[in-house]
Amino acid sequence: AGKFYQHAPTETSQATLAVVSPVFAVMKFDKEGNTTYFEKKKTELYQELGLQARDLRFQHVVSIATRNNKIIMRMEFLKAVITPEFLLILDYRNLSMEHWLLNELGSQLAGEGQLVTYSLPFEFRAIEAILQYWISKLQERLNTLQPQILETLEALVDPKLLSVDRSILRILLQNGKSLSELETDVKVFKETILEILDEEEVIEELCLSKWTDPQVFEESTSGIDHAEEMELLLENYYRQAEDLLNEARELRVLIDDSENIIFINLDSHRNVMMRLNLQLTMGTFSVSLFGLIGVAFGMNLESSLEEDPRIFWLVTGIMFLGSGLIWRRLLSFLGRHLEPPPPHVPAVLKKSQPPTGRVEIKTSLKGETFGLSRSTLTNQ
Repeated sequence: AGKFYQHAPTETSQATLAVVSPVFAVMKFDKEGNTTYFEKKKTELYQELGLQARDLRFQHVVSIATRNNKIIMRMEFLKAVITPEFLLILDYRNLSMEHWLLNELGSQLAGEGQLVTYSLPFEFRAIEAILQYWISKLQERLNTLQPQILETLEALVDPKLLSVDRSILRILLQNGKSLSELETDVKVFKETILEILDEEEVIEELCLSKWTDPQVFEESTSGIDHAEEMELLLENYYRQAEDLLNEARELRVLIDDSENIIFINLDSHRNVMMRLNLQLTMGTFSVSLFGLIGVAFGMNLESSLEEDPRIFWLVTGIMFLGSGLIWRRLLSFLGRHLEPPPPHVPAVLKKSQPPTGRVEIKTSLKGETFGLSRSTLTNQ
């Protein structure tokens, strides 16, 4: 009775776990590209495949691993189990890949597509088809972001704009965030392949048919080395991921350069406004200074000057002329102090180079400094 009492809760808990076990919607592809659909509980599925429960614990990560002569591929929402005889796609009801699964994957596995591994065993075709799909999804995301970012930057770096439209900045911020997410996904994909390329044993384990089919094993040992073919296949998609990451980095550099151009334009307009404000302040000071003469004549004091009809025009002329001279003097003083000092040239260069050479160097440096980012954007 005591033993029965001890084992009963365990059996009940196992039955309960079996009931609440998740159900996978599975799409199965064989070597000829034929497709079958079925649903199966997780416990039944990993028992049939000879796997552990943790092997089918799919998170939204990117990884490629081998378990018990099976290849388990995780490409975020794409979850696959590859064997030497068939390919299983788990939880395939995803709108973003239904078209690929229904119209393209079967024909690719059957030999009707652009794969380069048709002469190799089935697992090569399955791995290449999945890697090709995932790299194409990343490329589509970049192709969608690139024109949007270029159009937004072109609207922002216009030097005629005195202010920046906040709605355009919001769009640029969203595109920059999407670009950062894309860069992260490409890096994870590239690092996942690189980890496999660094482990020779893992590459050998990916060649499933080499260890199950005697004929394939003889071909691999005598002629075609399947491990080398697998390594070349992974290196190909590693290079594609690297090229894709370089394009994303170029867009990132373009955004940074455009931000610098925007800051330069805003600083230039702000300096113009500050200079105008300073000029108006000097003009007000000049008028106020000579306006004291009018204040003196406006007091309720009697003198012999107010009886002369010519004194009004004389005093008014002195006020305007003096204000203009003082304002002009202040503006010339401001201009001398705001101009940048000439670059220091050593005495040896002054004697050896003609005067025009210094002007050409100065002009070229100025063009390179302020025209680099904008020319890069225009060319792009």
